[in-house]
Amino acid sequence: MKRRGQQMPYVTVKMLEGRTEDQKRALVEKVTEAVVETTGASVEKVVVFIEEMPKNHYAVAGKRLSDE
Repeated sequence: MKRRGQQMPYVTVKMLEGRTEDQKRALVEKVTEAVVETTGASVEKVVVFIEEMPKNHYAVAGKRLSDE
């Protein structure tokens, strides 16, 4: 999506559920800062999505984390 010639950076963070609201707030702030510093985008243009998933929706080496 472009507005006035500047592309809007979109960042999706996928992680297991269980973080506090304070942790998620801090994550969004730090990700936004990193995108602004590395791309030159203005802070107003940075969009961050957090997608949380339960342990039974996440698997490593063929095993769901909920089964461990």
